[in-house]
Amino acid sequence: MLRKEETEDWAREARNTNHPLFSELDVLLRALDRFFNVENLPFSNEDLTNKNFYEELMTARDTILRVLGILEVVIPENRKNAYWFQKFAETELLTARKRDDFRETLYRQDTPEKGLYLLYDSFINLKGVISDLVRTGNISYMGFMNIGHMIGKEIRENRCFNPFSKGLNPEFDTITHSIVSEVVRSIDRPEVKKQISVIYVYLFRLLRFMRCIDIETQRPVSLNSSLVILILMKSEIGAFQGYIEKALRKIGDPELEMLLKSIAYQFTMENRRVYLQEMRDILRKKASPHFRGKIENCHGILKNLTEQSIVQLTQYFRPEIPGEEVFASFVTRLQQSIRLREDIFVLHRFISMLEEKAGNVRGRLKVFESLRNYMLYFESFTFRLLRHDDYEEFAVFFNEINTAKKEAVTGADFKKLLDRIRHFRIYLETTLRHIGNRSELNDKSIDMERVESLIRQYL
Repeated sequence: MLRKEETEDWAREARNTNHPLFSELDVLLRALDRFFNVENLPFSNEDLTNKNFYEELMTARDTILRVLGILEVVIPENRKNAYWFQKFAETELLTARKRDDFRETLYRQDTPEKGLYLLYDSFINLKGVISDLVRTGNISYMGFMNIGHMIGKEIRENRCFNPFSKGLNPEFDTITHSIVSEVVRSIDRPEVKKQISVIYVYLFRLLRFMRCIDIETQRPVSLNSSLVILILMKSEIGAFQGYIEKALRKIGDPELEMLLKSIAYQFTMENRRVYLQEMRDILRKKASPHFRGKIENCHGILKNLTEQSIVQLTQYFRPEIPGEEVFASFVTRLQQSIRLREDIFVLHRFISMLEEKAGNVRGRLKVFESLRNYMLYFESFTFRLLRHDDYEEFAVFFNEINTAKKEAVTGADFKKLLDRIRHFRIYLETTLRHIGNRSELNDKSIDMERVESLIRQYL
């Protein structure tokens, strides 16, 4: 057996070498615990007692597989082999007394190594239980909740890797940008400095969580793990807003208080957009080709909002700092408004062309296909810029167009579709007027060169 100090050296070295993986492990353990709180799940009104939680449990299983994948990397091969030999000896070779001693030593968790082994052992067992359960194809509400209680217990009883043992964990939850750190250090009022530094930590924590969301993959394990992290974000945003409410009572600066209230309100609106609109019933639609797109859109909405909030707060104290210095990919509100207006203008042009070609079957079918292709771009890049109040109208129309059969365009039913298209064109014209009234767009004309280029690209 290795001496205690050797195991501690190994565990410390693994944590330093694989810091991003331990950070992701922290996020996934938090996410799994929050996932089994049904209030966090994006359901429509449902009878939970009669609902089949098969998809939810499959999502949890895939997240457990991701946790095990991380543990397989951070625990060296020789350590895993030694551990599994000990497990074999425990079941096949040891006396009952020796077996009790082995388990007691492990459960004592007096070294980080033992905490890792116990986590590894627990999640392998959970994977086996859940894999057997999902084979039945029908998971009851109580079955789902019982698995959740088991997972929560294993996570919270792990002395070394319980992510809830601290509110904010200084190992992972820090201000990770030198400009922002400098801004915080320059605040001369101690109470304001304290409250603002914690608000920044919460915001950078949200960005840390979102770095664990894979928006490039098509692999189910990664997509389901990303979905669970997005559901965690709902809970974390609530905690962030709760902290802002407390901070407002201590700051004593009306202008700063107004900014913080604005940030909290923006999170409220985007929360509704993400969890009541984009992600509504997403667990029922995991087979949909749009599933990954939904994950990407939600990630984009929340990441953009978090970065905007950090930049707004930074510019309150240092107005001369451009957003691009804080985040290289930062897009200003002006740039977002310009992009949204031009993309909606192009959408309006395609719809107008479809009306113009109404009497020509081949012509309108060609424009209709171009419209659908452009809508894929719009859903991927522009949906996240829409106001919460506009989102539903766009989402309903896009769904109707995407699900329309060829016969609906070429046949006698086209008149019904054309009426819907005309109605939406009028809605777009109203939306364009509202966007044009934004203060940042005063005296800013539409870039017709970009508009024509987009049309040519999809026509």
